[in-house]
Amino acid sequence: MRYIFSSRLKLTSIVLIIIGLISFGIGYYQNSHVDHDRVVTILEHNEEIAHAQPMNSIYKNDVPLSKEHIEHAEIQIHNRPWAAFMVPLMLFFGIAATSLFFSAVQHAGNAGWSIVVIRVMEGIASFIPVGGIMVVIFIILSSYGCLNGGGLNHLYHWMDPSLTDPNSSHFDLLIKSKQPFLNRPFFVVRTVIYIIGSIFFLYKIKSLTRKLDETKAISDYNRVYNWNVGFIVFFALASACWAWDWLMSIDPHWYSTLYMWYTMISCLVSAVAVMLIISIYLKKKGSLPDFNDNHMHDLTKFLFGFSLLWSYLWFAQFMLYWYANIPEETNYFFGRYKLYSQTYFTMLIPNLVLPFLVLVSSKIKRNYTIVPLMACVVIFGHYMDFFNIIMPGTVGAFWGFGFLEIGAFLFMLGIFIFTVMTSISKLNLQAKGNPYYHESKTFEYPF
Repeated sequence: MRYIFSSRLKLTSIVLIIIGLISFGIGYYQNSHVDHDRVVTILEHNEEIAHAQPMNSIYKNDVPLSKEHIEHAEIQIHNRPWAAFMVPLMLFFGIAATSLFFSAVQHAGNAGWSIVVIRVMEGIASFIPVGGIMVVIFIILSSYGCLNGGGLNHLYHWMDPSLTDPNSSHFDLLIKSKQPFLNRPFFVVRTVIYIIGSIFFLYKIKSLTRKLDETKAISDYNRVYNWNVGFIVFFALASACWAWDWLMSIDPHWYSTLYMWYTMISCLVSAVAVMLIISIYLKKKGSLPDFNDNHMHDLTKFLFGFSLLWSYLWFAQFMLYWYANIPEETNYFFGRYKLYSQTYFTMLIPNLVLPFLVLVSSKIKRNYTIVPLMACVVIFGHYMDFFNIIMPGTVGAFWGFGFLEIGAFLFMLGIFIFTVMTSISKLNLQAKGNPYYHESKTFEYPF
């Protein structure tokens, strides 16, 4: 059965892209006209609430309100449009990649219940090439593009050559020790490897499942199984490394052994939320007739369970590092606690409190109104999570939530909807070639 991409939804996605671009342009104009007095005012406020606590090691020797301090502040202001775009880019690419991973786990585990929605997972994963190319371009522009060999922004301050120059007043021994791994060429090469690998596995798995629908042969199913196991291995390595590269290296003086799990689960719970929204939408359009209350119940269980898992990782990471009271470790949380108090702890409401209170009920897990609403809440909550990951280390005290952030999110959302729904319209949503399809079709949750 095929889904026809409705003209209304297609128009909606295009309108989102256009509104996003216009809003981002307005925000960019406003950001480029922040004057000296405004910079000084924000720095003074930072000094009052956070004792001028620097979020990056390159600023740690700055004298408050000195010329050098203000120059560094202007760099952070310049970073804001890039950081605003980076937040939804990383979130939506992560959603696509973890959707393919979740699909691969279903195949590798010979799961029966999920085959009815397996093509929805593949459709969401189809954003990987588009999002991946955007990530590669973004990382290249962040690494190169200026005459002095630097990037067009300063999101990754470890790229500053003064930090690895022993003769510089900003010399940083820790960053120098990480230079064999954290250097521009290797950074870009690794990014290209992650993206090419993900695109390769996506097209290989989709071509094999398409062939399985035609042949219904066990040998082809075994090939689907083997390639999905292969992707799980690749994803385990790549998702850890790109979390370290793209996100954790924003704060190179700090690290967490939980980080790769923390960011991956944030994307995974968002991916499950997207699966629920699209599956319910397709059900109402009559394009996914075999999707029923039982499938929605199990997907919502994952939404509920992964929300609790994310909350456990968030608390473990925060509590262990805060309790240790080591300056370089607590600095990561101190700046967020002081400068981002409006977003840092409040994100626990959509990411933990509401999912726990609302979705704990088995009856509500079958509600076609509340479940997609909660899915939207969870996606917004994890946008806030990525906001708190990226913004403090890139823009510091010069953050906000305005035209830049709204425009970037709407632009990425529009591209995501257009790409995913176009892909779903080309897929056979009933994976009848899969030997577990009948089991999935007749699946009934026992409670």
